This record gives sequence, structure tokens and C-alpha cells, in this order.
Amino acid sequence: MSAPLVSLLGCCQRLSRLLVARRPCSSSPVSSLPLHRRLLFFLTQRFYDVEMLLRWKARMKRRGLLKKNAYYSYTEGIHGADIAAAFFVLRLRGGFRFVDQSEWFRADQKGKFNWDFINYKDTPLEEVDMSYTIINYIGLSNLERQKSLRTLSLRGCSEVDDWFLARLHVFQDSLKELDISYCPRITTGGLAALRNLKGLRRLDVSALPGISTPGLVIILLEEMLPHCEVIASGYDHRLEPEGDDEERGQG
Repeated sequence: MSAPLVSLLGCCQRLSRLLVARRPCSSSPVSSLPLHRRLLFFLTQRFYDVEMLLRWKARMKRRGLLKKNAYYSYTEGIHGADIAAAFFVLRLRGGFRFVDQSEWFRADQKGKFNWDFINYKDTPLEEVDMSYTIINYIGLSNLERQKSLRTLSLRGCSEVDDWFLARLHVFQDSLKELDISYCPRITTGGLAALRNLKGLRRLDVSALPGISTPGLVIILLEEMLPHCEVIASGYDHRLEPEGDDEERGQG
């Protein structure tokens, strides 16, 4: 059971005990209602308070997202663009490998990492794995100066969207492999921006829920990037949107 659901059930239980303990005046029409109806009435009276709380929670989440994706200008000023980019990747619990190095630096599940990467000043990043992190198009600015970046994995990144893909053109001279599979906010329009990545040799677009006609999209990608291997699993490779067959059958 998820934490929000457990929290909601706990709240409802506390409200139930509160309503049972409270002895309303017998003249009140609410007192004659069953317990579950009184609980709903109690929540309805406080709807605006709950709505305000949810809005505040959404704002705080957005603020935290922007803070974690902020540009590391201070770190860059002290240690250079390469170390700043490496630090950004690790802070978001990603991983990377420097050019001409076999060792990967990664953050563990608790966000801890090896600080030895600071010893590789003026050494650019060649491979970056940001899978399942909260990187967004603002945070991408921390990687834009990595002109030797050959591999970028964004698998399962919830904040990677069409705006993000539009900014990938800065890697058009270096990027060879790109994984954007399982990214829920990517649409067909965003994939069109990948035409600028002429050097791309491998592209994984598997299981993108925002793609309604995967068969057609894959054909277009292969035409835009003729030298690139397009990986696309988890689809019904039809050329028409889902539901068209049913509509024709009803017609």
C-alpha cells in the first residue's frame, strides 16, 4: 500500500474517532446522520483547506525540482565545467564515466558517492546515465558544455519532455547513443527534434506512452536518422491510432 493511501486512511480513522467522541447537540440535523455521512460532511466543510494544502504541496514539489536542477555556476567557477557537470549528475543520483577512463562514478541509493571525481579536473564526460532521475530541461544546462558526450541514458525520467529533446541539439556533433525509453512526457512532436542528431547511431524509444502511432513514428525516425538503429519495444506496431479499427467496425 502506498504511503499517500496509508496517510489518507490514517486521517480518516482519526476523523472517525473525533466524530464518535464528539457528542453533537440532538437538535443538529447532522447528528442524526450515519457515521460515514457525518465524515463526508466534515471533509466537505473543510474542502478549501484541503485544496489549499494540496496546492501548497505542489508548489513545494515544484520548488524542490527547480532547486535540484539549478545551474551549478558556483561549482563551475571554482572547479571548471567538467567537475560541475559530474557533481550535478551525482547529486541527482546518476552516474558517469570520464573520457579515456574505465571507472564509473555513481551515487548509491542513499545519494552517497565517491568524491575522487574531483581529481579529474578538465576531463570531459563521455557517458552519462541519468536513468530514473528528476533531471529536466533546466538541469540539462549543466551538461551542455560536455562536447565529448557520446552516450546519454534518460530511461524512465519523469521530467524529460519535448522541451528537453529540443535542447539536445547541443550534442549533435558528439552524441552516438541516446536512451529515452519509458519517459511519460515525450510526444511525437518532441521526437521530431531528434533530426538534428545526425551522428546518432543508437536510439531507444521503447514504451513511450505519449506516442499514439508508434509504427508510423518509428518509420519517420528511421527516415530522419538513416544511419541510426532505432530500438522500439513495448508497442503494438500499427500505423493507425488505437481505436480506429473499432470505429470502422461500427461504421
